[in-house]
Amino acid sequence: MSEKAIVFDRVSKSYPRYHQIMGIKNFLFHLPTAIRSLKNARYEVLNGISFEVYRGESFGIIGRNGVGKSTTLGLIAGVLRPDSGRVIVNGRISPLLELGGGFHPELTGRENIILNGVLLGMTRAEVLKRMDEIIEFSELGEFIDQPLRTYSSGMYARLGFSVIAHLDPEILLIDEVLAVGDIGFQKKCLDKMLGFKRMGVTIVFVSHSMGDIEKICDRVMWLEDKRVREVNESKKVITDYINR
Repeated sequence: MSEKAIVFDRVSKSYPRYHQIMGIKNFLFHLPTAIRSLKNARYEVLNGISFEVYRGESFGIIGRNGVGKSTTLGLIAGVLRPDSGRVIVNGRISPLLELGGGFHPELTGRENIILNGVLLGMTRAEVLKRMDEIIEFSELGEFIDQPLRTYSSGMYARLGFSVIAHLDPEILLIDEVLAVGDIGFQKKCLDKMLGFKRMGVTIVFVSHSMGDIEKICDRVMWLEDKRVREVNESKKVITDYINR
């Protein structure tokens, strides 16, 4: 497991911090200064973090809400750009970062399978070839031909994961999807991820479920206070995190 699939080299990321403008007169009389202040106000999420994920490894990311776990996945996926540092990815990314990401609420489940599959890099012919398997995995039954605006969040999760489950991913990014849906479907998703692991797919998995993290991940990174607190074997990091 020596070939590197993902490298973060001193990566920092921040977002604009928007303040409520107090006193419109003061704002207008000092307009250039006020605008500069708004532009320069930033909220730093990650500060110079470095880590590596090896090809075929299952890598977990844990930490409290707001520490930058989803931001890290977004940087790997290329939907976010770092403020500084380098993100290197060697392989085709298959991301499941947001329930219903790439879905259109007015299209049916079946139509959205085609749309989402194409957005994730499959050809239309490949999606149609696997359509029956995707629908069967989703367990959506007659709802598959209903518009997505009628779906619950759990049904969105089923549809999104079902498309991912029938890709041939090289690097799979999963953000909390196993926390949605009924217990039976959660187990089905977990089994599928373990199947990807046995196939040698590189997996980066964000979750608050330490049980799922331990089952799936070889190593785990703990993020805290904008930095990497610890990277080690999953059981060691999970124990330290629980006992913090």
